[in-house]
Amino acid sequence: MKALLHPCCFPNIATMAVLVQNEVIWEVHDNFQKQTYRNRYHICTDQGLHKLSIPIKHVGGKDGRQQYRDVQIENSYRWQIQHWRTLQTAYRASPFFEFYEDDLAPLFQKEFKFLLDFNWQSLDFLTNAFQIDHNPKHSKAYMKDFLEGVDFRFLINAKEAVHFDFKRYNQVFMDRHGFTQNLSSLDLLFNEGPGTITHLKAQSLENQC
Repeated sequence: MKALLHPCCFPNIATMAVLVQNEVIWEVHDNFQKQTYRNRYHICTDQGLHKLSIPIKHVGGKDGRQQYRDVQIENSYRWQIQHWRTLQTAYRASPFFEFYEDDLAPLFQKEFKFLLDFNWQSLDFLTNAFQIDHNPKHSKAYMKDFLEGVDFRFLINAKEAVHFDFKRYNQVFMDRHGFTQNLSSLDLLFNEGPGTITHLKAQSLENQC
């Protein structure tokens, strides 16, 4: 089945489950919107749910709109150092962080100009770690309606919870906070390692709402 998705930063479990279970087309002709997973991802630390955001350069003009592919990262902030230290602190006790650490670290050492370029690299890291073939297919123009398959673009919205029946797995701080669902797939990878792909293939994509 074909599925339409927005490329996002270290995609969450719902997004990656759609990817491994479907033939994905990536929407790349949309406008950037705030409070979405385009420039943020969620992990779990000892304090609970934690949101990591990539700062972007805002454009002027009447409405301030810009195409997603044109959005530039504001690298005057030391966001990469902050993100990497947070990930190390949150996951150094996880079973598999050390196994993937060397492959992940370069994403936080190389400077990226465009947000979309970083997001593609984060997706490449995950698909390589999951050992799945991924040859990205991009939309040719913005599609208001997607008639070729299922439109999963709603998964980009960070403000609204996704009502899937998420399968549980062991998390580092589960004893403190219980199971935190639909985090960045980094959380699943660091806790499940090679079992990640099996988990994603078994994930239900039926929205319970």
